[in-house]
Amino acid sequence: MIHEIPLEQRTLRGIFSCDFPPVLTVDPGDSVRFQSLNARWHWDHGVDFTEEIGPGHALNGPIEVRGARSGGTLVVHIDELTPRSWGVTFGEGEPFLWSLADGRWTSERGASVRAAPFLGVIGMPPPEAGEHSTGPPRRFGGNIDCKLLVAGTTLYLPIGVDGALLSAGDGHGAQGDGEVSGTAIECPMERAQLTLDLRDDLELRMPIARTADAWVTFGFDDDLDVAASLATETMLDLLEREHGLDRTYALALASVAVDLHVTQVVNGAKGVHAVLRDDVLEFS
Repeated sequence: MIHEIPLEQRTLRGIFSCDFPPVLTVDPGDSVRFQSLNARWHWDHGVDFTEEIGPGHALNGPIEVRGARSGGTLVVHIDELTPRSWGVTFGEGEPFLWSLADGRWTSERGASVRAAPFLGVIGMPPPEAGEHSTGPPRRFGGNIDCKLLVAGTTLYLPIGVDGALLSAGDGHGAQGDGEVSGTAIECPMERAQLTLDLRDDLELRMPIARTADAWVTFGFDDDLDVAASLATETMLDLLEREHGLDRTYALALASVAVDLHVTQVVNGAKGVHAVLRDDVLEFS
């Protein structure tokens, strides 16, 4: 079943909290379709969508998933992402406008890049009571800001609270690894669709993702070295689980076949993602 979330003030949040009531409850396997504001709560450039602006990213949700339990895994299939035709990037506070046509973004100064839209924020609240910023990514997802989370990718998130209470938003039209100015091409989404499912047989220390041609594992921490270690350890977990390897051999193979990328360095908790492409490592 496909559920629609209308773009209204009541369906938008600028913070994570396990105390927020869900705007929608779905069964595992259901899909959710919505429109999304850009990170600055804009549908049209420079115009606040609502008088009540949240302190963080404009997120759609929360969405409750029946049967989701703390300690399980939420499976988020990213089905479709269609951005609106405008976006903005900031460099030291100065805005630079972009327009989208024929699969490319063109800046007001003439440079262009290939469109690769994704949602910067897909995540759930931590189990601790109170309100939690949408800024830093966490074990339970959030502001991951990974450019690989395009349509066709599946994201696996550890669940921190019963019901999951997923929120998503922060449309990006394109971004480089690092997101060094603090912003990507920040754009609203004309149409986004996620299919939500559950796994109770997958224990994750950090989120992982499956793209069309690779496994991706994540690490987040205030210290970039710790974030890299978490991404690596999560990849070793995956190699052990998927291929039945002992950890020492998995580490040796990772050193040969896995690439570490700096996801972003601007969200408080820094991000690193480890990538194992399908065409790199073969087993006889």
